[in-house]
Amino acid sequence: MEKRFHVYLMTNRRNGTLYCGVTSDLARRAYEHKSGTVEGFTSRYDLKHLVWFEEAGDALTAIQREKTIKAYPRAWKINLIEERNPQWRDLYDDLMK
Repeated sequence: MEKRFHVYLMTNRRNGTLYCGVTSDLARRAYEHKSGTVEGFTSRYDLKHLVWFEEAGDALTAIQREKTIKAYPRAWKINLIEERNPQWRDLYDDLMK
């Protein structure tokens, strides 16, 4: 089975602090952020809401996309979220369906 890679954005609230990450297991990684089991930026700022993600073809593509997103200004990232998730709904539950 081929690994699937995702780039994702977490936040603490609408228009709140944003975190961009990359993972090969989005459900597990989002759970780690939600439960606070991994110390760091997301636990320090209580970033528990998965508000955006996209699949990448491979690890290198995912890492490059993450770097690209991190380089863009905040307003661009907010627009990226609002294009697909205008209510800033936590998408974690959708992963569990």
